[in-house]
Amino acid sequence: MEDKRLGVVESRFADLIWQNEPISSGDLVKLCEKELNWKKSTTYTVLKKLSERGIFKNERSVVTSQISKEDFFALQSEKFVEETFEGSLPQFIAAFTKRKELSEAEIAEIKEMIDRIGRK
Repeated sequence: MEDKRLGVVESRFADLIWQNEPISSGDLVKLCEKELNWKKSTTYTVLKKLSERGIFKNERSVVTSQISKEDFFALQSEKFVEETFEGSLPQFIAAFTKRKELSEAEIAEIKEMIDRIGRK
């Protein structure tokens, strides 16, 4: 599987695309100049890099995502649990809740998610 991780700067760039897609490559250059203080060449270099990794595409000067922000972060979460907790979600939850207590609302939401999955 290709590396779909993003660094801090790449994440800011990706958020700009996800928030504004579809966006013309020219408008993306202007947006990156304003928001990230990037030159045109930097925008196109990073866009090409992330396109090669299967996250975005630039076709006919229109930039769109190949993976939604939600799906991207779901994939990242899955990889984190796999790499760090040998794929065990219960181990991840145990580690997470060791230092952070869940609120009643969070517990209810998690229970609802589990129930929904169980009904599939």
